Parts: sequence; C-alpha cells; structure tokens
Amino acid sequence: MEILIPILILVAIAAVCAVLLTVADKYFGVPTDEKEASIRDCLPGANCGACGYNGCDAYAKALASGETDNPSLCIPGGDNAAKGIASILGVEAGDVVEQVAYVACGGTCDVTKRKFDFQGHKSCRTANLAYCGDKLCSFACLGYGDCVQVCPEKAIDIIDGIAHIDPRKCIGCGICTRTCPKGIIHLIPDTSRVVVECSSHAKGAETRKACTNGCIACGKCEKSCPHDAIHVVDNLATIDYSKCTGCGKCAEVCPVRCIHEGNFICGAHF
Repeated sequence: MEILIPILILVAIAAVCAVLLTVADKYFGVPTDEKEASIRDCLPGANCGACGYNGCDAYAKALASGETDNPSLCIPGGDNAAKGIASILGVEAGDVVEQVAYVACGGTCDVTKRKFDFQGHKSCRTANLAYCGDKLCSFACLGYGDCVQVCPEKAIDIIDGIAHIDPRKCIGCGICTRTCPKGIIHLIPDTSRVVVECSSHAKGAETRKACTNGCIACGKCEKSCPHDAIHVVDNLATIDYSKCTGCGKCAEVCPVRCIHEGNFICGAHF
C-alpha cells in the first residue's frame, strides 16, 4: 500500500491535467489553417521581409486569407517556392526575379585612407557615429562586419578592409542592405552583369584624394553606353538595370576601374 498510494495519486494528477488540457485546447486553442500551414512549408523560413510582410508566417497568412494572391514575392524561395504556393492556391506562378546583393565600394586598404584610429566598439554602426566613420571617404564601407553578423547564409566576408558578398551563397534576402549604416549594399537582379563599386557623391577631386578606386564623375561611361543605361547622377555613375544589357562598354572606358563586370549566376566574384 505504501507504494500503491503514491502511484494512484500520480495517476489521478495526470488524469486531471489531461482533462484540463483537453478543455483548454477546445475553448482557448487557436484553429489551425491547413492551407496556411501548407503554404508555410513552401517558404524557406528566412523571415527576411523581402516579400513585404513581417516574415514567412505573415506572408503565408496573407496568402491563405486572400489578402494577396501573388505567390512570387519570396525572393529567397525563388521559382520553387512560387510554384509550390501557386499549386496550393490554384493560381499561376509568376516568374520570381531572383536578386543578389553587392557592396558598392572598392575602398580596400591599399587604395583608401583613414582620418583617425578608431578605438571604439568594432561595429560599423558604432564607428559611423564618430564623424561618419574612420575612413577618409564618408561613403566607404567601414569593414567592421555588421553585415557579416546578420547574413543567414554566411555569404559575406571582410576581405582587405571591406565587405565582399559571395553570389553563390547569397539568397537575396536583403537583411544586409538594411543593416549597413552607410546604405551601400544594394540588391540587383541576378541577371545583372555590371556594377559600380563606389557610393561617393563627392566631387571627383575630393573622391580621388580619399580613394583611388572612387568614381570621379568623368562621364565617359555615360557617353560610351549604347543603351542609355548609365548616367552620372550627383557625381556618381548610376546604372539603370532595366536598360543595361551587360555589354561592358562602360567598364572598358572607366579610367579608375570602379565599374566591374561579373556573372552572378555562375558565381563569379566582382
């Protein structure tokens, strides 16, 4: 009896707990939307917000409720996610324009200068609070790796003082673009073939003093483009990717070599 009584007490407690859990589930449980769950399974779980919603759960809920019927908003999920969602909703899957991030700065250690020795917390955001950072170019990548820390795919490394993104790993989530305090990480279609590795809006002479790789706004790229896809705007060469064919003429004539050709799909580095 000394052993049986404790066992009976534990069984009784377990039975009461089971009844309470059943009642709680019936009256307080949140109904599960099977369609929403199925859609959620199609999404990659990056929770990056690239779709315009607050994570994958929010996007799945919006699709299931009819708030949106566009299955092609998930850039990291690409065409596979769009096709899976479209089959569940019974709609046509549109083409997802995959994107990839790149760093618009070529200010490596050997071509740029520093205006002071930063001794604070090694963070781009912190360094940027001190006179726009320790680099002489106020538009330059600070190279302390805030973007490295947030990248879910480990696609970013700090090499020679600036961030470099491996397009073979980048899923286009855009988290790094929102993290960079300088705003010099950009998302472009992965079909793009030419990028401007500079973000300086200073005049040419000033840019040249700070970084020998910086755009000097000479306009040669603008004149050489056969498709009117590149223009100097506010002292910086800017590419219109809706017009750019990737011919590379602008890169050929750039005297400071701040315009680079590459191939994101093949995984080539800029």
